[in-house]
Amino acid sequence: MSERWKPVSIILVFSVSAVIFSLVASVGGVLNKIILLNESQILYLFSTSAQVLAGVYGLTLTGFIFLRNELSREELEDETLSEAIDSLKRRYYTLLVFITILVLASVAVSNLAISSASSGRDTLNSVLINTGQSLFAVSLAAIAYFIFDIASPGRIEIASRALQNIVDPAHDAPARGGLEDFLRNYNQIEALLAEYGFSSSLALVSYSAKPVRRMSNARLAEILMRNGRISKSLFTRIRDLITLRNSIIHGADPVVSLDLIEASRQVLEELREALGNEFE
Repeated sequence: MSERWKPVSIILVFSVSAVIFSLVASVGGVLNKIILLNESQILYLFSTSAQVLAGVYGLTLTGFIFLRNELSREELEDETLSEAIDSLKRRYYTLLVFITILVLASVAVSNLAISSASSGRDTLNSVLINTGQSLFAVSLAAIAYFIFDIASPGRIEIASRALQNIVDPAHDAPARGGLEDFLRNYNQIEALLAEYGFSSSLALVSYSAKPVRRMSNARLAEILMRNGRISKSLFTRIRDLITLRNSIIHGADPVVSLDLIEASRQVLEELREALGNEFE
């Protein structure tokens, strides 16, 4: 399964494309006017373009809201999807902000082109017309890319692989660790967190008639850090192990590096030492 471009790369590609298309079209329009438009044609062209772009953007925004709600529902039902879904939400939000800026720029240039149509300044009109239509085309292309990106059937698997590359970049090295060793250490870490979570939630039972929902491992680790039971460094390493384990469950390569095996062992020892006195 191929990796997707990072949001920064996507933004760079579409931004550079918008600049290049605008410059080429504007220079070409000034030097060689292939199509001449009168004031009425400019008004109709750009008012229609702005309406079409606004309509497509509005539908895209509505679809994104429904998708975000669906992702939140999936995350609530399965806590192991939390890291992958958070990564997708950040990705989609970043792309949507960029598309919003691109659409606003296109609409703004369209308004300038309409306002300048009767000015009689042919060079300025030509630049605004060609720039506006270039931005219109790039905006539609960016929206199309965004739609296909969020509709990808393997988005969870791709996000999981991306997270694995961040947490364990050496997982594809020739010297690999045993997955069973990593899972053995992780299961013991999870058991310690679950035991702490059970003891912490006992006080809540008498105050609530509803069944107490088990807190996620990441949330339990955060509570331990905020209560001063573990250091921020240990919390970060626990989060990395949780992210890697959940990524493997949801499509990442079922391999780990030797460094992660050793890291999981050290985390287990430090967590056992930090919580050992409480459960003795």
